Amino acid sequence: MPEQIPGKPWHHTTEGFRNPPGSPKRNDWLKRISWYIGKPFQAVFGEKIKIPNDHVLTRNKVLEGIENSLGKNTVTWIGHMTAMLRIDGKVILTDPWFTSYATPLPPFGPKRYVAPSLKISDLPKVDFIVISHNHFDHLDLATISNIPEKKEITAIVPLGIGEYFRDAGYEQVVELDWEETITVGNIKYTALPVIHWSKRSALYKNDTLWAGWAIKGESGIRVYFGGDAEYGPVYADIGKKYGGFDLSLLSIGAFLPRIVMRGAHCIPEECIRIGADMKARNHLAMGWGTVRLGDESNEEAVRRFYSGAKKLGIRNENVWIMKIGETRMIPSNQ
Repeated sequence: MPEQIPGKPWHHTTEGFRNPPGSPKRNDWLKRISWYIGKPFQAVFGEKIKIPNDHVLTRNKVLEGIENSLGKNTVTWIGHMTAMLRIDGKVILTDPWFTSYATPLPPFGPKRYVAPSLKISDLPKVDFIVISHNHFDHLDLATISNIPEKKEITAIVPLGIGEYFRDAGYEQVVELDWEETITVGNIKYTALPVIHWSKRSALYKNDTLWAGWAIKGESGIRVYFGGDAEYGPVYADIGKKYGGFDLSLLSIGAFLPRIVMRGAHCIPEECIRIGADMKARNHLAMGWGTVRLGDESNEEAVRRFYSGAKKLGIRNENVWIMKIGETRMIPSNQ
């Protein structure tokens, strides 16, 4: 076991960051290695992906949906874990990824089979970028470098990730530890514990923090962005303190095979439990239908998300399976 750094919280250790107490453990590397060896070549030699019918909106439909909801609190699913939130007049991008590959060595590694629903040039002026962790499909350096007007954007990131934004030319960068809060431009951000990990090279692992985010607008509207996550007891604990969201953004993909994904990605039935533990009223399924990172099908991910919701007594209308590019208004109790 790594040693906790004296005077620091539990997740700060002499070997990097770690997950909260009671979190599921990942299987030993030797049990996972055979799957990893063959995975990078699938993108090179091709793999057939069944894309759901009407899964992707045309660019004109995407822009129409955004235009028709101006002035409202909305979410637009751009693809994978990239969403555009418009909260109280501010534009917030989560984990922006607008390139084709999520790998340092293309064409080896994950390649998206559905393009982003918008190009960077189509985006309205961005006010905030929120990052969950440093994996290549969540922290894409080419994307953050190409977003315009960087000096006017505030990057909200977990500990250790700020340097990527400063190197890309951002001047307003905020790094937060779990349960730290900052209010910028009347939007309140709180970094929350999640069960995951971080790595961008063979030399470093868990050297930067991973986090979920509580985002609260001046009007009181609240959105939970969970990033990638495994399920564990921590969500019920933090839900008691921070819960009560109008919408949760949850990753439901990349959960098979379990021998590989256990401890890093939840099965859909437990992904919805994260949203329920956070006391969210609506739950948007993300992290599926864009790039194949696991062995499950799109149909299985969606079916099991619905099934998990039903077992928890969550109605279908509160389970959001959106088309890529779709915009929905976020209902609020305020």
